[in-house]
Amino acid sequence: MNPVLPDELVMLQRSVRDFVEQRLVPLGKQIEEQDEIPRSVIDAMAEMGLFGLGFAEEVGGQGFGKLGYCVAVEQLARTNAALWNVIGGSAGLCGTAIDLGGPDDLRRRYLPDLLSARKIGAYGLSEPGAGSDAGSLKTAARRDGDAYVIDGAKTFITNAPIADVFVVFANADREKGSKGISAFVVERATGGLEVGPNDEKMGLHGSTTAQVFFHEMRVPATRRIGDEGEGFAIALRTLDYGRMGLAAHAVGAAQRLLEACVDHAKTRTQFGRPISANQAIQWMLADAATEIHAARLMVYDAASRADRGERVTDRAAMAKLFATELLGRVADAAVQIHGGMGYMKELWIERAYRDARIYRIYEGTSEIQRLVISTGLLANS
Repeated sequence: MNPVLPDELVMLQRSVRDFVEQRLVPLGKQIEEQDEIPRSVIDAMAEMGLFGLGFAEEVGGQGFGKLGYCVAVEQLARTNAALWNVIGGSAGLCGTAIDLGGPDDLRRRYLPDLLSARKIGAYGLSEPGAGSDAGSLKTAARRDGDAYVIDGAKTFITNAPIADVFVVFANADREKGSKGISAFVVERATGGLEVGPNDEKMGLHGSTTAQVFFHEMRVPATRRIGDEGEGFAIALRTLDYGRMGLAAHAVGAAQRLLEACVDHAKTRTQFGRPISANQAIQWMLADAATEIHAARLMVYDAASRADRGERVTDRAAMAKLFATELLGRVADAAVQIHGGMGYMKELWIERAYRDARIYRIYEGTSEIQRLVISTGLLANS
């Protein structure tokens, strides 16, 4: 596998790869066509420990650190992207926000269920008018005695149609701007919470997303994550880790596409010889392999720094920017190398091409990643 990884992560890498190839890959087309992940598959991934990777054992996780999480996510990318997306939205975002902000009673109450997939989580940050500019969200939280009353709406919320628990960001003091934002844990049965219909998307079929509406929704103050006004900081730190996972998934998806291209180029014959004999094809493969290697090292570097306790905002943004842009190029090259068959739904390449497009948008567009990186550079110069 990868000689730079410690033995325990090499073993993790192999076991996840075997599970993906044997249990998940055969279901890729079914999930795509039905636009649904069977609950039995979610349970199988939970039994494998995939929801708890990267979380400490004392909160119900599997350990292995953020590097182990990224190593596993890279292998999960070898099948339908929707399968990792349900983990990323539930444990990766919802669970991480609770873990980062606390307090301990919320961690004890919700993390064991989220990290075992007994409950599915969703992360409510994006709004119809606040996507890249998340700090300008309009959802409001008004303090009323021992509770907050929340009104507003969220959009494109991964897992919303199947979620049991939501982390919701709302502004409790609009005069403070983003510093007035607080985060709350909201259970699905809470009065005033409404989930819209499943969105129809270009790709990621099987990963459900929807709008979520809050109508005078009353949430106990004890469900607030962290202190009042800390919500936006928690959201940004959560996205640091989310972007590392997304970058790792992009690396794994690109790697699988490259392997398919190599196999096809060696067996597809035109003009009396394999198309791999053409320099144009060779250069596509060489560029893809080089960039995948670089992206993998960027992901491992960011994750290793996170495990050492470093703040990785810039490194996570760099990894996410580079890896997701790379995936777009490799997916395009894969369709080109496979020719007409690459455009047909009969072959999984077509699905991977559509799925790849969202990577440059969610959890911060490529443009936002460039802004994050440049802001860090200018602030430290």
